[in-house]
Amino acid sequence: MALAPSPTEHLPDPLPSLDELRERARVVSIPLRVKFRGVLQREVMLFAGPNGWAEWAPFLEYGPAESARWLCAALAQGWGSHPPLLRDRIAVNVTVPAVPAQRVPEVLARYGDLAALQKIKAVKVKVAETGQSLAADTARIAAVRRALGESVLLRLDANAGWSVSDALNAALRLQEFNIDYFEQPVATLAELKQLRQEFSKHEIRARIAADELLRKAPDPFDKNLQARLREAADLVIVKQAPLGGVRRTLAIIESLKLPTVVSSGLETGVGIAAGLKLAAALPDALLDGPCGLATGSLLQRDILTQPHSITAGEIAVRAPAVSAAALHETRASVSRETWWHSRLAQSYQALLADG
Repeated sequence: MALAPSPTEHLPDPLPSLDELRERARVVSIPLRVKFRGVLQREVMLFAGPNGWAEWAPFLEYGPAESARWLCAALAQGWGSHPPLLRDRIAVNVTVPAVPAQRVPEVLARYGDLAALQKIKAVKVKVAETGQSLAADTARIAAVRRALGESVLLRLDANAGWSVSDALNAALRLQEFNIDYFEQPVATLAELKQLRQEFSKHEIRARIAADELLRKAPDPFDKNLQARLREAADLVIVKQAPLGGVRRTLAIIESLKLPTVVSSGLETGVGIAAGLKLAAALPDALLDGPCGLATGSLLQRDILTQPHSITAGEIAVRAPAVSAAALHETRASVSRETWWHSRLAQSYQALLADG
């Protein structure tokens, strides 16, 4: 079933051909500083589009249909145009992966010295990692509090790793840390709504945020889905790439009318640049505090001539310029390039079928 509106609605007509995409494509592989989403190497395909560099970075386990939405975002970035921007700097949170508590200072140090960190208003901490305990999560959160003090907002991302009872138990145990919100603590909309009711019953002040429930929905514009999300969640976390690009994601947010935090899909600086433009285009009434767009520090290096840097807790919005030397030094192996080009062909066909 085609999405409504089509993911290709904001793309140029005609679309660039598959042959043109192949000619403009570069595949890079960049090591991560710590394991994130279970991987230590981030592979992405970049396009030297006529309107600037674009990134296509669906995670390796995603099939052609899901990857096609990410491809829409790349085509929108490299061949389309961005909406009017309302601000030129975006406040960001830092991200702490599911590392042992003793490694928290090391992770935070990548975002700058203590003076720089004191400008950061929010931290997202990964929790509910497979094989880890609530005790490990608690120790990690406590380490962040010790390092950054009581004023910083703490946001916990469980990636749907808990049951309702587990999430409620965690929220009760963690009340002392004054959590801002729990991001996608459970898997389904029914569970999210139930958990929100439990939070109210137990007078838990932390908010509940939806991520995957919107991002992976067959039709994010579906009115029934949007109404149920408003019942179950206090805010949404959005990533422009899996939702089809900046303009399409902006339309989804404006239709949903929930407070929004813009986040990244562990992209290079090229993908981050598109996320920054989405955040810059959001009306004040919908932009909910610092965005999760400072994940570049999780990569051992970036490919931009001028990587995004945090100044006074913010990142400047600008077009990405890619370093030719970095492209050469991070080029993926021939076998991985072949794999990505095969994936591109499959996802391109899926895009055409859905558009």
